[in-house]
Amino acid sequence: MAIRGINHAVLYVRDADRSAEFFCRVLGFRRLDDTGEMPRFNGAAFLRAPRSTNDHDLGLFSVGDNAAASAAGVSTVGMYHLSWEVETLSDLVNLGAALSREGLLTGASDHGTTRALYARDPDGLEFELTWVMPMELLTDSDTPTTKALNLEADIARFGALTEARRSR
Repeated sequence: MAIRGINHAVLYVRDADRSAEFFCRVLGFRRLDDTGEMPRFNGAAFLRAPRSTNDHDLGLFSVGDNAAASAAGVSTVGMYHLSWEVETLSDLVNLGAALSREGLLTGASDHGTTRALYARDPDGLEFELTWVMPMELLTDSDTPTTKALNLEADIARFGALTEARRSR
């Protein structure tokens, strides 16, 4: 039995409608239970990423506005973050600008073989947006690391519209 990859994520959030609006407006997800592609459930939302062929990529379930912030990684175990892949460095630039306007961009890293932006959703849950370097562009200097992201230099090296390597 071999695992191919992650199919979808499900998050408990304070307000599924508010979180769905954020993921749709800022990251371009489409809400499936508004289009009739999935049934509507009170307190839940199901979303698909713009280029995905999954049934859904993100499920959101409301737990109420009085829910405490996640203590994962501070005083409890839990998930650190989700990572969503983008197709081009231009996508990373555009999404970074949108997240900056929202005040939710928290970091940016060059990981050697990937480029990443980090942000938080309306409930403070962290997520990553990742561009995966195409295998044919890798050099011996592109080894796993964490250093400051320089998207201008990366665009000069790879091109703004070079498509990322598909992880699946």
